[in-house]
Amino acid sequence: MKPNIKNIAVLTSGGDAPGMNAGIRAVIRTGIFHGRNMFGVQQGYRGLIENNIIPMNARSVSNILHMGGTILKTARCLEFKTDEGMETAYRNLQANDIDALVVIGGDGTFTGAKRFSEKFEDIKVIGIPGTIDNDLYGSDFTLGYDTAINTVIEAIDKIRDTADSHDRLFFIEVMGRDSGCIALRSGIASGAEAILLPEKFTSVEDLIAKLESGASTKKSSSIVIVAEGHKHGGAYDIAKQVEERFDYYDTKVTILGHLQRGGSPSSFDRILGSRLGYAAVNALINGETRKMVGLRGNEIKLTSLEDALNTHTFKLEDDLLEMAQVLSI
Repeated sequence: MKPNIKNIAVLTSGGDAPGMNAGIRAVIRTGIFHGRNMFGVQQGYRGLIENNIIPMNARSVSNILHMGGTILKTARCLEFKTDEGMETAYRNLQANDIDALVVIGGDGTFTGAKRFSEKFEDIKVIGIPGTIDNDLYGSDFTLGYDTAINTVIEAIDKIRDTADSHDRLFFIEVMGRDSGCIALRSGIASGAEAILLPEKFTSVEDLIAKLESGASTKKSSSIVIVAEGHKHGGAYDIAKQVEERFDYYDTKVTILGHLQRGGSPSSFDRILGSRLGYAAVNALINGETRKMVGLRGNEIKLTSLEDALNTHTFKLEDDLLEMAQVLSI
């Protein structure tokens, strides 16, 4: 028997990601289409605790598809990890007669959602994967990942211009935490000479040998992409180790940092956010809870929050890893 869900709230939590607004828009308008009352929670789980919950209509989400970030704002909330914080959030949802939640975020967001929905089973919860790291099981792509890659590629292309002009070696650090997804794809797309990934060990000696090979064939510059979770440390640490033993190029370091999280979402992320938001509301109406909606093989599939958080079968594609080596000679 399907639950009689009348009031649905949506929130964004954790790190912002381009495409979140497309997800919010789709959640609100899909819910309204099905005759539900829709609400937005400002500043994620903190908003639940502070009762910062506002009614939303179709016009509340007009003209936001092109906007980066999240109109609902986001925040870290340590208090939500406590039983007392969750109980306060639950009372506020009850006071607003809210039956269900759509949460948009990454693993921290889903961890909180899973625990909350287990503690208060009358609140149904569906998750939408929103993180540029692309590190959640159950979706081939997470919201913001495609836009982040395009942002990184654009930055590398510009750095390449100055690198070529001055015979420079640039170490460029990209985000991704323990995932090398951004580094691998942006490195291939920008023609990087080397890509250092958390998932694949590359010694400093091997890196220097590769750079020496390029220098011997008169490469005018070299770009090395460093994923922030690399075992040798960040770009500054690795650059220092290389510079001490290889001085063919003038060495520079660029940390792209949070600019990777901003900007207008790509068409892919706008469509993905719309598909996931639409699917999330339909899943709730059909009685699903403690699930994540994700894109697998160009189809929307449901994955339990438990599996999304604890299944670690994702790995970088072997053909891309091999391609990165072959094309960078």
